[in-house]
Parts: sequence; structure tokens; C-alpha cells
Amino acid sequence: MLGLKCLLSVRTERIAEVRLSPRWSSCPKPIPTRIYRACLLLLLLITPRVDSSWWYIGTIGTRVICNNIPGLVSKQKQLCQRHPDIMQAIGEGTKEWIRECQHQFRHHRWNCSTLDRDHSVFGRVLLRSSREVAFVYAISSAGVVYALTRACSQGELKTCNCDPHKRGRSSDDRGEFDWGGCSDNINYGIKFAKAFIDAKERTVRDARAVMNLHNNRCGRTAVKRFMKLECKCHGVSGSCTLRTCWMAMSDFRKTGDYLRRKYNGAIEVTMNQDGTGFAEANKAFRKATKNDLVYFENSPDYCLQDKAAGSLGTAGRVCNKMSRGTDGCEVMCCGRGYDTTRVKQITKCECKFKWCCNVECKDCEESVDIHTCKAPKRAEWLDQT
Repeated sequence: MLGLKCLLSVRTERIAEVRLSPRWSSCPKPIPTRIYRACLLLLLLITPRVDSSWWYIGTIGTRVICNNIPGLVSKQKQLCQRHPDIMQAIGEGTKEWIRECQHQFRHHRWNCSTLDRDHSVFGRVLLRSSREVAFVYAISSAGVVYALTRACSQGELKTCNCDPHKRGRSSDDRGEFDWGGCSDNINYGIKFAKAFIDAKERTVRDARAVMNLHNNRCGRTAVKRFMKLECKCHGVSGSCTLRTCWMAMSDFRKTGDYLRRKYNGAIEVTMNQDGTGFAEANKAFRKATKNDLVYFENSPDYCLQDKAAGSLGTAGRVCNKMSRGTDGCEVMCCGRGYDTTRVKQITKCECKFKWCCNVECKDCEESVDIHTCKAPKRAEWLDQT
């Protein structure tokens, strides 16, 4: 605390040359440069650091300047400079997987909230090796694979296009077919995503890096799991005597739903003795497989605002009075109770089909109750800040 006071005193003195009040007297003035440096060093040592991430690309927009993206390691900067079109696709994909994350956790205390102007995007919640962080790494990795594969098929990237291996004839349970159209090049998406995303984790070999690499892989393979065969029939009167088929990705929602189920069944692990893999933290539970999300630390309850844990709390969150699930007021509000506000909504009603070919509806006004979680008592909130 002394280091922080000293540093603030120096800043105040340099800007406005204001006389120090008695409560700052523990930091005498004038302060020599060496003491200022010592105060600054102390402040850096006691302040936890959340690493910046390539996720920040999604907040930059269309102008991706590789050297201005905080947190990129050397290999990531090289790939960024060589492939600006791919970085553009990754940026658009980042927005999509964040939306999916927020959809999956919209009824939970932690709702995948992001922070404006924060290079880590998610803030201090990333400091803990929790199951939420495991999900974020998996869904972000999946989002890059999906975005790059889609961009390939749409001809937006210079280094790839449709899957070149889907040529000639093949067969399925319905018989033979010809490969045609544009099969999504999922293998290219996986290859580039692995090279780009994993580059940062491979610069260090600590437990957190091993965890991140494992969950990154789970996300990448999840997209491939939902590839599907789509076909077009050729023949007289639509008969399927001949078929032209191609491989296509399913909607990203399927990947999000799958990873959400993996989040529910995530395995708590510890590092093994040689530091290269995992051992289950509780022998009573099954061993983690390559398709499981893994984590090291239990999650906070996210009930109260806690800056150190990155928790925004649930005060003001909308809850469902009738639900007994995670979106219910009892669970969402952590037993603090809720406020009810009656609001008026305009909805479409008494819709009729009018020949031809419109549907005409009336605007109906109805009153609905909105329930929001109460804020904690001040003393309770101060304990967490």
C-alpha cells in the first residue's frame, strides 16, 4: 500500500504541485528518482497481471495492425503479418464465438461477460484455472476453426479454398455419389488455428499452458465432429438416380451446445509427476480423455462483485421467478431476493392471412413483470472488494 501511495503522490506532485495532505506523510517530499522507481517496482510486483490475448483482434475491427495487437508472441506476429486476410477472418470469428459463449451462459451467474478496452477481453476471471476458463479457450479455438473454414469455402482467403481431397466418386449408406460443389476445408482451418493459437502456450511449459493446449484441442476437434454430408439429387422428376455431394460444417450452435455439455462434465485434474500430462484430482472420478475439458481450480460463486476474481456479481441481473434452475431468482440472486418491475410490452397479436400473400397483425399492449436481483448489502459487498 505504501508503494501505491508513494507513486500516486509523485504523480500528483508532478502534475499539479499540490501540497501533500497529512495522510500521505509516510511518503516524504521531495521524492528522489530512486525512491520513485522503487515505488513503481513495488506497485508492479503487488498488482496481478492478466495477459493480453489474440482475442483482442475481434475488438479492433477491419484494420488489423499486427504490431499494435497486445499479447501476440513472435510466431503469432509473423503469421499475422503474412496473412492479413486470415486475421480479418479471425477477427470476425471472434465476435461470433463470444456471442455463442454468451448465449450458452445467458442463464448463469457467470454469463461470459466481456470488458471494454481490456486487452484480455475477459479480465481477471482468466487468472483462475477454472472450468469457465477451460470453456473460453475451447470455444475460442473452435470459433477460429469455424471462421477460417468458412472463409476458405467463400473464397475470401488467398492460401486456401475448397477441400481438394473431395474429388471423384465415393459412397455412403444410400449408395454411390460424385464429389462436387465445395466441400468445407476443415483440415486447413484446424491446421492454421493450431499454429496460431497454440503458439503462445508453447513459449512456456507450465501447468496452465498444458491445460490451455488441451482445451484448445478439444475446441478444434469439436467443429470437425459435426461435419455433415450434403447432397443434390439429379434425375427425372427429382429422382435421386445420381447424387452430387459435398462436406459442410453444421451451424456453430451445435459446437457451442457440445462444448457446453463438456463444460458441465469437465474434469478437475492435477499435473502428473513429469509435468507432461494430467492426473485426476479425485480418484473417485474417471480419468480425463482427450475430448474432455479440464481445469485445476474450483470456480468462485460469482454472486458478488469481486475485482480480484473478475466477478461482476449478479446484482441487476434478470431472473425467472418460476424457475428452479440456474436462471431462477433463488439461484441467480444467491438468496439476496429480487425486485419486481411491471413494464408494458408491444407484441403482435390477432394475426390473419390476407390473400395473397401477406400476414397482417395488430399491435397489442400487455403488462409483464420483470424480476431483477437485489444488490448485496454494503458491508457484504465491501468484503469482496
